[in-house]
Amino acid sequence: MLKFLSVRNLAIIESLEMELQAGLNVLTGETGAGKSIVVGALNLALGGRADADMVRAGADHAVVDALFDIPSGSPPVAKLLDEWGFDLEDGRLLVTREIQDKGRSAARIAGRPATLAQLRELGEWLVDLHGQHEHQSLLAVDRHIDVLDEWGGPSLKSLREQVAQSYLVLGRIKTRLQLLESDRRDRAQRIDLLQYQVAEILSAKLEPGEDDRLLAESRRLANARRLAETVLSALCAIKGSSERAGALESLAMAARLIGEAAAMDAELTEAAGTLSSCQYEIEEVARTLALYPEQLEDDPAHLEEIEERLDLIRRLKRKYGDSIEEIIAFGESASAELDQLQHADERLAELQGEYDGKEAEYQRLCLDISQMRHELADQFAFRVTAELHDLAMEKTRFAVQIENDSPSAKGADRVEFLIAPNVGEPLRPLARIASGGEVSRIMLAIKSAMASKESLPTMVFDEIDVGVGGRTGSVVAEKLAALSRNAQILCITHLPQIACRASAHYQIVKYQQDGRTVVSIQPLGDEERVAELARMLGGAHITPHVIQHAREMLADRL
Repeated sequence: MLKFLSVRNLAIIESLEMELQAGLNVLTGETGAGKSIVVGALNLALGGRADADMVRAGADHAVVDALFDIPSGSPPVAKLLDEWGFDLEDGRLLVTREIQDKGRSAARIAGRPATLAQLRELGEWLVDLHGQHEHQSLLAVDRHIDVLDEWGGPSLKSLREQVAQSYLVLGRIKTRLQLLESDRRDRAQRIDLLQYQVAEILSAKLEPGEDDRLLAESRRLANARRLAETVLSALCAIKGSSERAGALESLAMAARLIGEAAAMDAELTEAAGTLSSCQYEIEEVARTLALYPEQLEDDPAHLEEIEERLDLIRRLKRKYGDSIEEIIAFGESASAELDQLQHADERLAELQGEYDGKEAEYQRLCLDISQMRHELADQFAFRVTAELHDLAMEKTRFAVQIENDSPSAKGADRVEFLIAPNVGEPLRPLARIASGGEVSRIMLAIKSAMASKESLPTMVFDEIDVGVGGRTGSVVAEKLAALSRNAQILCITHLPQIACRASAHYQIVKYQQDGRTVVSIQPLGDEERVAELARMLGGAHITPHVIQHAREMLADRL
């Protein structure tokens, strides 16, 4: 339900705020006062077309805010908001449209940037707007099938859900089939490449950590002679030579001397022990170094083998990954893809069989739902025609045309409403009707016919009373009042019969201020409503009788 509408700097509206009520809300005012501008502002908030001319002269931008109460039982709105990542705050939703003086516009949903496409899609679930504006769902032929299916009730709704699910499954299988049925030459080329890659990686027989081990061995072999000379020099320094004493001999002498001293002074006992321990450790090092040269290989052939192996690993890294682990993983992935491609024909045959079965099921469901739609079409047309006759369209014929269409989630039917407003005229597509008043009354007839079968959004009727008066005006008012028991209605009207039935009555006033035209909106109290109804009844000649008539109309509505 629309709770609040705020408009700033739009056309001749400098600032306008409107708090709406549940039930029937009416907008009245003198001809040319700007009533339709309010509906146009709501249309903008729902994603309607915008241009720079809409911005009030002297302003750099215009803004329209619309605040909605979203009931907990509104899954389509909640689903859309969840998909887009927008949050409801306490069940309320604010949509905003801003237009710059250069023609650019921006949209926000729940205070966050949104696309116009999102705004329009959301708007279709928030407001059903009928009149001389772009947002007219009745003129969108692709929505006619939805109207008829809604009329069909739970059984048709359940069948339509089955059709949609079947179509979704069929689409998924078809996508997989198309992937498998892609150019066989490309597949063969891919198989050749994968076979080469898998063979190259497998033939290398890589082991994790092998490259690090080979690098260490390569460095050792490449430096074998230098390592031997260095170790022998170190060993000589430790053990000494014929020319000079080594570290081990000096350490032994120091240990002996300190040992003798410790016998005379106990404080040197620890130092003597440390020297003795060092002597044993150095002797162990000397034995290790003495054996080390015997372990060294000066084997150029083996070194060449290692370098070749390292070169192979480096080449594989350039192709398949930065480490041996990544190369192995690439090979495993390529092997899995290769297996899938080599068995593609088998999988293709399986999928084709699955597709044929699901297609037969989808076709059966399409036939079932099409048959049900044909059975309901005449009933629906009869009911709408009866409603139209009550709305001063006694000669109007209404029909539902169902033709074959491309398969979709809705089935394989194309539904279009046809109408012949005058006797002797052929039935023509409803979308070609130019009169906003006729469109509004047709929608009112459809909504009246469906009132017991659907959950209605906020509905806006602009100029629904064009060409209507007298008894027919009372019938239109009665139908609007009946609809307003289950939905919020916003109606721009010139008919006092409609205005007097309102739950909330607003008057649009246009006046001059500081040399500028200004439009304002005023909620009316009881006495103000009497005065406005008297104006609508009597025009320029408001007599006591007219005022009394206005009071009686307000009293009779209760």
